Amino acid sequence: MRLYCLSGDLAKPCYIITFKGLRIMLDCGLTEQTVLNFLPLPFVQSLKWSNLPNFVPSRDHDPQMDGELKDCCGRVFVDSTPEFNLPMDKMLDFSEVDVILISNYLNMLALPYITENTGFKGKVYATEPTLQIGRFFLEELVDYIEVSPKACTARLWKEKLHLLPSPLSEAFRAKKWRTIFSLKDVQGSLSKVTIMGYDEKLDILGAFIATPVSSGYCLGSSNWVLSTAHEKICYVSGSSTLTTHPRPINQSALKHADVLIMTGLTQAPTVNPDTKLGELCMNVALTIRNNGSALIPCYPSGVVYDLFECLTQNLENAGLNNVPMFFISPVADSSLAYSNILAEWLSSAKQNKVYLPDDPFPHAFYLRNNKLKHYNHVFSEGFSKDFRQPCVVFCGHPSLRFGDAVHFIEMWGNNPNNSIIFTEPDFPYLQVLAPFQPLAMKAFYCPIDTSLNYQQANKLIKELKPNVLVIPEAYTKPHPSAPNLFIEQPDKKIITFKCGEIIRLPLKRKLDRIYITSELAQKISPKEVAAGVTFSTLTGVLQVKDKVHCIQPCADSIKEETISSNSAPTKEDVLKNVKYEYGSIDVEAVMKRLTQDGFSNIKLDRTGGALTLNLVNEDTVIKFEDNETHIICGGKPTTRLKLRDTIMKCLQSF
Repeated sequence: MRLYCLSGDLAKPCYIITFKGLRIMLDCGLTEQTVLNFLPLPFVQSLKWSNLPNFVPSRDHDPQMDGELKDCCGRVFVDSTPEFNLPMDKMLDFSEVDVILISNYLNMLALPYITENTGFKGKVYATEPTLQIGRFFLEELVDYIEVSPKACTARLWKEKLHLLPSPLSEAFRAKKWRTIFSLKDVQGSLSKVTIMGYDEKLDILGAFIATPVSSGYCLGSSNWVLSTAHEKICYVSGSSTLTTHPRPINQSALKHADVLIMTGLTQAPTVNPDTKLGELCMNVALTIRNNGSALIPCYPSGVVYDLFECLTQNLENAGLNNVPMFFISPVADSSLAYSNILAEWLSSAKQNKVYLPDDPFPHAFYLRNNKLKHYNHVFSEGFSKDFRQPCVVFCGHPSLRFGDAVHFIEMWGNNPNNSIIFTEPDFPYLQVLAPFQPLAMKAFYCPIDTSLNYQQANKLIKELKPNVLVIPEAYTKPHPSAPNLFIEQPDKKIITFKCGEIIRLPLKRKLDRIYITSELAQKISPKEVAAGVTFSTLTGVLQVKDKVHCIQPCADSIKEETISSNSAPTKEDVLKNVKYEYGSIDVEAVMKRLTQDGFSNIKLDRTGGALTLNLVNEDTVIKFEDNETHIICGGKPTTRLKLRDTIMKCLQSF
């Protein structure tokens, strides 16, 4: 078994494992940090960004590159449609992938790049919430970028990376970056997804039984268990042991794996999510008291549901219950509605509300009472009428390179009473704000990441007790912001990998299951060859289909009475005449049999525990060892065959 690492983004993994001739892709995360190298896409033309000076390299300047790079606030940005870094496609052709298993909706954003226009003919499996919420993410991403199109795409700058300042000079695989896919590609890729439920067993072409089990991270998030009759592989990605709105993690299904692949640990290991949630509520309340408004860049699903609930309760406790909250996203309506019909994927506390009956998420109540209002965009009908300040706005995109958040930064950025609060850890917030500088509004970084931290991961690994642990190399090194945080399992065999590496996993096929038909099973006639040990010959045809081995009766067998004496023997007749010898060899019996068969001048030699027969006349030596017998014949080949047959007659057979 081999593992291919196609992504260097630990939070957005993409791996391929090969086993029994199959290629199985584990997740297809999209690295979005590349968009931070591009100027934001405002809904209306911005004078600030339109009048930025061109960046000119100090040497080897190409006039054709003029206009592609802009100097803004001491940094160089690409003035073009944002581009994304795809999983590596040269290590293994995407058309050769048989199956894609998706663990959560955050790890499927590269799916259209992989399944569309690549010759992909495989199958994709995910839970229902992963499919539907992943659809929201993909559709929102396409809408945000297409609603603010750029006239042209910059490409020449990628040929001059060595002349550019940091961070552009360090851009990884810039020539492979791609612009956003189309809505048609999104629909095409999602049409290939087959929905699975928790603990449902799926036969993958006879090689594995794949089972998604709850990972506790987000709605529908899964860890995958790949099992055969003799092996067990667990893929743990984006998991959480905290109590939030999704169903809790299923640890028992992950125990005692032969190989445990773990990735997707927290991007904010030094902070506590509950503490940061409290800080967010406090900063919003202070902003409102100062007659300012708060902007919270967010994704259309996930942590934002918890933010609605906690922030509303906090504002009510602070006497600010009349402050309006707005949720702005092209998929806001679908996201809010869908979240309240997912009872089976929620924690028991949320499920109990459904059975009352009640709404599992309080935002349904807030919507009915106009405490929370949602719109597709700031230019949507009715928004300008309902909009009033101070207020709290949830909108995308967390990168601040496209989406309605760009509009609010431009509108509120010059007022120090306003604030922007970052909760998503995917993007370094100082780089996010770079093209908007100088900025008067306050910025707060309150990353809320409920995935496993290093202490929780170490504890989970000890409880799961895998034979081999496979993790990214970065997890075994001290974290830059906390030297004492890393994965340490001294009693485990650990295999590490990096982006672009192919590693061999210590999982070799030793045994495989073979099925026999009922017709053939009735013909089995066991024979006892030792106390408590029975053997039986079995004559049939081994068929292998979809990696499933099955022995069937010989298809060309003919009834005995229909075979004439001149007919060639059938395959079954030939196989039936094969004998299987067993037992130990009696050297004295062999010598007696050799004499009967015409061999003479036989000398027996005992050296240590080995016995040797020297047939002087035939220039031949027969060596008897514990489990082997060797005939070393210097004469005719026919002599060796005759000796072999003589020795075989001294053994029992069936």
